[in-house]
Amino acid sequence: MALDIEFVRGQFPAFSEPSLQGQAFFENAGGSYTCAPVIDRLSRYYTQRKVQPYGPYEASRLAGEEMDEARRRMAAILGVETDELSFGPSTTQNTYVLAQAFGAWMQPGEAIVVTNQDHEANSGPWRRLADRGIEIREWKVDPDSGHLDPSELENLLDESVRLVCFPHCSNVVGEINPVTEITAIAHAAGAFVCVDGVSYAPHGFANVGRLGPDIYMFSAYKTYGPHQGVMVIRRALGQMLPNQGHWFNGDTLYKRFTPAGPDHAQVAACAGMADYVDMLNAHHDGPSGKPSDKGSHVHDLMRAHEIELLQPLLDAVRDRNAVRLIGPSDAALRAPTVALALNRNAGAVAAELAARGIMAGGGDFYAGRVLDAVGVRPEDGVLRLSFTHYTSQAELDQLLTALDEVL
Repeated sequence: MALDIEFVRGQFPAFSEPSLQGQAFFENAGGSYTCAPVIDRLSRYYTQRKVQPYGPYEASRLAGEEMDEARRRMAAILGVETDELSFGPSTTQNTYVLAQAFGAWMQPGEAIVVTNQDHEANSGPWRRLADRGIEIREWKVDPDSGHLDPSELENLLDESVRLVCFPHCSNVVGEINPVTEITAIAHAAGAFVCVDGVSYAPHGFANVGRLGPDIYMFSAYKTYGPHQGVMVIRRALGQMLPNQGHWFNGDTLYKRFTPAGPDHAQVAACAGMADYVDMLNAHHDGPSGKPSDKGSHVHDLMRAHEIELLQPLLDAVRDRNAVRLIGPSDAALRAPTVALALNRNAGAVAAELAARGIMAGGGDFYAGRVLDAVGVRPEDGVLRLSFTHYTSQAELDQLLTALDEVL
């Protein structure tokens, strides 16, 4: 069954908002529109539950139950245990906390592998551990394509490597990295794996349990939800690392790496993302079994729709003399996050597109290392055109017409 795009768009109030009419949103890699179930839950929490949760009175009890519901249902969709999922203020903050834990656990001379394909959030915090005597090894992209070759990772691994960090897909290159294959390579060498899923998760929630990494992180505000970082840490690793929270929370896995008090309302509203998955699954005659199966069904619906829209865009830009497409030109190999290196400033081109009703961005998108690696001048940056499953064919046509005029 094909994705029912009219049904999908009906779940997003932004598409009926008068101030946004006539504008097509192509900067979803920076943050998605929010679905109605999340907005409804957030509004209800702020109006009916905005008290300290887990108390004996009704409003407090319900507040705590809604927070627990969000953790339980999202963990089930991701195919992990409930206490293996935690919420934090952002993925960047979650990564910095984890880096502190690894820095305390590791010994000088031991090593972490990072890539130059990552957003800075899954690179910078780990690189700073060099100040503690941790060796940082860089897994480099191919300078022509931006591709990460798993065989090159094997050359960086030995008995001193404790952690391998890489993105599920880059927020610039867009190519989907083979998480299970890379995880197997790292595990065979005795290393743990941390996957930045921020740029992949908007295109369908991954079954993290099946993929196999020890850590998987993404941002709810890019998956139609509130501004929270969602982090999976598998129990074996989470119990091994030193507690970063209050000492009295050390026995609770999902509290060990979130030292700040959670945003109760936003955590509770994350259950709206699970509501949305259930709605799409039911509307498209999906499975009635495990939440992870429902999530996989919805994931596949989203990806099929995105691939169908993405290929014409890739075809339209890849053969232009003044345009360099970063990453693969086959839509099945990448997320619909398309970065274009131009012969002029990308921010200025984004402004020209804005005048034609196209909301996109130009710059380095916190991925300066990969732009440098593939030879893009940082002062020019790239034009980034990104969308997700709620994008319509009419919006893509609007983009292609505007691109033709501008390029």
